[in-house]
Amino acid sequence: MYDTLEDFYLAEALEYIEAWRQSTPDNPAGICGPIGPTEQLPLVARLVNALELDVRHGHFWGMDEWYLDGKEAPYSHPLSFAKADMEMCFNRIDKKLVMPESQIHFPKADPTEYIKSWDGVRCCVMQGGQGEVKHWAFNDPPRREAPFDKEPPPPSEYRKLTTRVVDLHPLTCVQNARTSGGGNVSGVPTQAITVGPTETWRAERVSIWHAGTHDNPFGMRLTTYMIAKGIADTSVPMSLLAEHPNVQFNFYRSGIGTCEAEMH
Repeated sequence: MYDTLEDFYLAEALEYIEAWRQSTPDNPAGICGPIGPTEQLPLVARLVNALELDVRHGHFWGMDEWYLDGKEAPYSHPLSFAKADMEMCFNRIDKKLVMPESQIHFPKADPTEYIKSWDGVRCCVMQGGQGEVKHWAFNDPPRREAPFDKEPPPPSEYRKLTTRVVDLHPLTCVQNARTSGGGNVSGVPTQAITVGPTETWRAERVSIWHAGTHDNPFGMRLTTYMIAKGIADTSVPMSLLAEHPNVQFNFYRSGIGTCEAEMH
């Protein structure tokens, strides 16, 4: 629990530092990071530079990228996740300190190389936010299609999913328009490439950051309760983390809000 946003995002940035400090040439390690939130990214670069921390052996995995016209969104796309990570963080790190681009992994339309990049490298922590549909990354609730049109698939089936192209839930598109797209829903792609549960369970720890700007007061309470009580249901994808051995939720106190009904 954090009382100020400054402390909240600094703590999130420090998870990058803690992961990269564990990495060595013969035991490489890294972090998988989100684009929601992003406020931690410039802080990561500032910390690395100020501390003169050599992170050349560290790794980074981006969680997602938009999928357009049969391929990953280009770097030139205004909503490109890779562009945001590079411009807000990695391009700001001193070239003598930063890891080579070969150790910065972004999901592609063909996810083969991205999936392979998880082999032989420890993922110390996977960070994330929580969407309106209770996703982490873009692991949205599955479509109610046969054979799961009557009830959602069991957690054991959902957890078999790896990095892949997904159709985004309409609420996910609306949320991204609200938080990143200037309110223009038509400008938000309806498909994306996302890290899967398979890779998530390869992370030693999953760290979810609730600033109160992505999901709502009820949603944050719902998934906290379900994970704490061991209730895993694929209609609430975040709740599957109840089965992960090491999950941490981080809250900005003023962002928690209340669930009281109030007309505006």
